[in-house]
Amino acid sequence: MTEQGGAKGAEVPPERLPLFADDPKLRRRRGWSGMLGAVIIGAAAGGITGLIAGQLPGLIVAVVIALPLVYVVLFSVRRRIWIEGTTLLVRTWGVRRIDLVAAERLDIVISDVRGTRTVSLLVNAGRRRKVVKVDLAVFSGAGGRELSALQLRRLADALLNNTEANGLVFSELLVAELRSEARGGAAAERPLYRLAAAAPAGRYVQRFPMEAVSRFVATLD
Repeated sequence: MTEQGGAKGAEVPPERLPLFADDPKLRRRRGWSGMLGAVIIGAAAGGITGLIAGQLPGLIVAVVIALPLVYVVLFSVRRRIWIEGTTLLVRTWGVRRIDLVAAERLDIVISDVRGTRTVSLLVNAGRRRKVVKVDLAVFSGAGGRELSALQLRRLADALLNNTEANGLVFSELLVAELRSEARGGAAAERPLYRLAAAAPAGRYVQRFPMEAVSRFVATLD
């Protein structure tokens, strides 16, 4: 008798989807302007110190102030986030992997900078370097921009099975956003905009924990 066996097909890895708008020219321009600003601030502080304490202290102050600012600019320019199945991949100087299903805490964070409000998902996996903020939408006035429907759907699907941090609540929020977009609702009618508008004015960062998000989701159609 002759044994016949079929080779098993190779498992197809989940598609990696970027959760950022990649504009290389804008990124480079932002990086150079940020580093120039850091150098100017450092030079100004060093110049004032130099007038008071001398050239060497002024130079030291300039370097001490400018270098951390340059680091922050480079960190921001290099930062990229992808979703691959239920895993977030975060690249800065290296690549971190954060499983959305296993995350121990999920929050919505609203930041307000000069009237521009950013709605973000804060994912905490409970370990060092396992915290990541994913920007979902940015609003200014009555308009703004959001992640695409595909990006929101992938996030919603990944959060659905998180029982540790009740990811179902956050999944329902993103699904409600998708439904509002599908109906053609204006930005002001969409859940993420309404959530951003509900944050008190004058606070740079506002955290909405799972309980607050759950109450908000319960009011949605």
